[in-house]
Amino acid sequence: MQMDALGWVVTAFAILLTGVSKAGLGGALGGLAVPFMSMWISPRDAVAVVLPILIVMDMVGIRVWRGKAQWADLRHLIPAALLGIALGTLLFGVLSDRMVKLALGVIAIAFAADRLLRTGAPVPGGDDVPRGFAWLCGASAGFTSTLAHAGGPPVMAYLLSRRLAKEVFVATSVFFFTAINLAKLPFYVAIGLFSRETLLMSAMLVPLVPLGVWLGLRLLRRIPERPFFLFATWALALSGVKLLLDGVAG
Repeated sequence: MQMDALGWVVTAFAILLTGVSKAGLGGALGGLAVPFMSMWISPRDAVAVVLPILIVMDMVGIRVWRGKAQWADLRHLIPAALLGIALGTLLFGVLSDRMVKLALGVIAIAFAADRLLRTGAPVPGGDDVPRGFAWLCGASAGFTSTLAHAGGPPVMAYLLSRRLAKEVFVATSVFFFTAINLAKLPFYVAIGLFSRETLLMSAMLVPLVPLGVWLGLRLLRRIPERPFFLFATWALALSGVKLLLDGVAG
């Protein structure tokens, strides 16, 4: 498992951007690390390298956002995600990454287009949690996150539909991904994804985590509420385009 200098630079940038995204943008751009790393190493090695880094980011994030997550939503999202993780583990290496990325890209773009075409000011989410939609998005996020750490678009689609305050939006995303990344760990161990080389690479990239989280928090404080959600919606659309392009190219 080798990478040249350009590979290390691109990977470091992707990890830094992941930290910024998880801390300040609700994970909007958090699915870039694996596709970027997969240009130099195998996707299996890439997901193994990234998971420990994501868990470290999550541990930092839950300390920052403690007490601000929307638990009414998490109570439906997390159990659904666990089912998605189990299914993703069973199909790891069997289901085509191309098909997963194509389907997820279409969903992300369709939802973002719907949000961008709507008019009117955002209103806070109500007390009634759309359970069916929550289970669909949670299961999709668990499934795609297991295969490629690409669970951001389904969760963003759900949280944007809830029209939460931006701090609650980010906090709920952080707690959700903390739960599912920890849940993925024993599954990854069971199917033998980790190796001495992947763990060493993870350790070399972990020092970027505090910087990425710090930059993300500063960015969140500076963006007003409406531009934040507009940016998050466009980020969802762009992540969908990236997934579609990856699927077509694959």
